[in-house]
Amino acid sequence: MADNDEKKKTKSKSAIVCGYPISIFFIVVNEFCERFSYYGMRAVLVLYFKYFLRWDDDFATTIYHTFVALCYLTPILGAIVADSWLGKFKTIVYLSIVYTVGQVIMAISAIHDITDTNKDGNPDNMTFHVALSMVGLILIALGTGGIKPCVAAFGGDQFEDHQEKQRSTFFSIFYLSINAGSLLSTIITPILRAQECGIHTQQKCYPLAFGVPAALMVVALIVFIIGSGMYNKTAPQGNIIVKVCKCIGFAISNRFRHRSSSYPKREHWMDWAEEKYNKLLIAQVKMVLKVLFLYLPLPMFWALFDQQGSRWTLQATIMDGDFGILVIQPDQMQTVNPILILILVPVMDSVIYPLISKCKLNFTPLKRMTVGMLFAALAFVAAALVQIQIDQTMPTFPSNTVEQTKFINMVNRPLDIHAGDNNFILEPFTANDYLTFNKSFTLDLGANSSYVRSIKNGTRSTIAIVESASLLEPVQFMDITAKPEQGANAIRFLNGLGSDVNVTVADLEFGSITSNNASDYVLVPNGK
Repeated sequence: MADNDEKKKTKSKSAIVCGYPISIFFIVVNEFCERFSYYGMRAVLVLYFKYFLRWDDDFATTIYHTFVALCYLTPILGAIVADSWLGKFKTIVYLSIVYTVGQVIMAISAIHDITDTNKDGNPDNMTFHVALSMVGLILIALGTGGIKPCVAAFGGDQFEDHQEKQRSTFFSIFYLSINAGSLLSTIITPILRAQECGIHTQQKCYPLAFGVPAALMVVALIVFIIGSGMYNKTAPQGNIIVKVCKCIGFAISNRFRHRSSSYPKREHWMDWAEEKYNKLLIAQVKMVLKVLFLYLPLPMFWALFDQQGSRWTLQATIMDGDFGILVIQPDQMQTVNPILILILVPVMDSVIYPLISKCKLNFTPLKRMTVGMLFAALAFVAAALVQIQIDQTMPTFPSNTVEQTKFINMVNRPLDIHAGDNNFILEPFTANDYLTFNKSFTLDLGANSSYVRSIKNGTRSTIAIVESASLLEPVQFMDITAKPEQGANAIRFLNGLGSDVNVTVADLEFGSITSNNASDYVLVPNGK
């Protein structure tokens, strides 16, 4: 049976502008806003997990990639629903509503003031925020994945059979809108995240970073619905994936039933489906199975590619991002991808590939894929080399079984110090390097100045030796146990004077520091 006999379209009159139905304008704008919404939310997601939900790097990476995997799994569901029941238009509208609700929930989940009852800047009910976040992400995955196979195909449905050239141009513009939305969102949302906002305390503005993508998704939905009266709407015709799976299943079961040697062999195992399915479908399934072999390496490529939203972003948090003329936020790293796509696609198609062709080199699409994957592998070699350089600048922090302690002499004379098995002399107003202790130790500072120090595993501390009533006393201050983010320096001041001191450096306030005490740490951005 001819497929054309099964096609039924609800046709609406759409104005023609320069040979194109004006309905595609609504589809392109919808796609731009939706991609802005998705990539904008995703750009800041792993940092939201790490800094707002307080998850470690490994768990944040796991949840991030689980979400991305779900976004790429749900298109199968969306395609089946659209082709079998609702049709493309209704599927896009209904799942866009789900998508929008998910984005709004994500924005609400990032408002720390909702559960910050003591107004200290930290949510007091993290379970509430985690639960909202997970609900929001599941709805977003259903929405973005569900509409993914429908929007481009729905755009193609707006053209008549004689408009092949216009349809081809539409898909180019459609792809451009995807990358334009991705580019702008990965620039803008990290900037919004870096702002500080809040009712009681000022924190990184994740509500705004998620709220703007949510607003763009609302715009996408409204724009798409406005164009409703202009669309050509194809009725559901049955999902091809279901047909293919049933055809393959029947071929396997039929071959198993006729496994006896008394039955004649057939040229291809799919030919065992001829009793039920037409030869055209069987031939098409054979071609699909051959092509699938070429796609076997692609999961590995995308597994690496999507690391730029997780591990590469986390790697960027421990660098300063300072390029001299501008400072790049860690979550803006992903901006490079759409920029390179917008630059390199026309360059490769218009310059590189024609030059290769003139050199009489048979640079087939398969070879291009191979070269691209080799470059992807080299990219991760480069990332590994960067990480090696980062590790060389990282201090050795204590493990969970030891404590690190350093000593600073706040007395105006040399001191002979015995700390456990360590004996050394500290000059006035100097400090030694960190010493490692795995058990309690005795700190001997001289006559009548002997102290037993217990340790707290996994911590760092500084012990200041001060003089009080002619006796030497140790005063302990806890140190940080992680490198500050984004290349910043963590600075504090120790007051060894006999009176209180107010310390201000440029626009940084360290507050009033009492005698023989230390200020809180203050982060100096970008190491300046």
